[in-house]
Amino acid sequence: MRRKNDILLKSAFEEAFPDLLRFFFPEADELFDMNRGFEFMDKELSELFPELEKQGGSRFVDMLVKAWLLDGTEEWILVHLEIQGDDTRGFAHRMLQYWYRIYDRYEVDIVALAVFTGGKNQPRPDQYHKRFLGTEITYKYNAYHILDHSESELLAMANPFALIVLAAQKALLLGKIPEKELGEQRLTIAKALIQSQRYDSEQIRRFLFFLKTFVYIGDPDINRNFDKEIELLTGSQRAMGIIETIKMLAREEGLEEGYEEGLEKGLEKGLEKGLEKGVEQKSLEVVLKLLLAEKFTDAEIANFASVSDEFVRKVKSELKK
Repeated sequence: MRRKNDILLKSAFEEAFPDLLRFFFPEADELFDMNRGFEFMDKELSELFPELEKQGGSRFVDMLVKAWLLDGTEEWILVHLEIQGDDTRGFAHRMLQYWYRIYDRYEVDIVALAVFTGGKNQPRPDQYHKRFLGTEITYKYNAYHILDHSESELLAMANPFALIVLAAQKALLLGKIPEKELGEQRLTIAKALIQSQRYDSEQIRRFLFFLKTFVYIGDPDINRNFDKEIELLTGSQRAMGIIETIKMLAREEGLEEGYEEGLEKGLEKGLEKGLEKGVEQKSLEVVLKLLLAEKFTDAEIANFASVSDEFVRKVKSELKK
């Protein structure tokens, strides 16, 4: 569950990246050329930190993004999502490593941002300091915890990224409060998005998919009530389109049950009996689902499913036949 949520959160951050900048930097529209878009540099980041993958680290939730300022110059933005529960030992040192390796390779200015997603008692270091015999270094970076804003503050913001943060807050409640109560809180977020009338249908559809999969509730009655409430809010014709899109996106991205056709196709091609060779059936299913999503790199899929990169490539090869 945690790895799935890591991927979902990274995807949400990427899709809402302009609003992420506006959330953390109020002057973002005066600095960044939003119309020029952004370049996500996952490959470059993994090349700089190959040891993280070998150690089974959370490489794929780190983001290195190339942006452009309004004056035409480049600006690099490092967003590091700290997802390792409440344990942040050594984190500030890792942030320093990120900075000097990136700067040493590319010699560009870097905006560093650490986002902490653990519980309320999670330490949130925002600087690294080292001093010895007159030699001293202090490295400070932007740090934010998803609990730094209250629910009412986030709901009052005219920024869809605030609702992503609120969804991350609610994800902390999974297994800690009754599903019915969590379902009501999840619905509150959806209502805030729709009733604000600030977002188009596609934004609503994408966010509702993220919300339903990130704040996952297994009770079918609660989920049916969620869909009915969405219908009432949007009108039945539009709502059906949204609900169907949620189901379609779930099938495309392979993060919910319910698109067995692609999975069965892969298994029928001999993957179940041939390729796994010791790999658990569940891991094989995860690899197939994420490959069918066509959204993640081989390394991300391997990390998520706890298999080797070579196994992922073999499965991909068989699917193309």
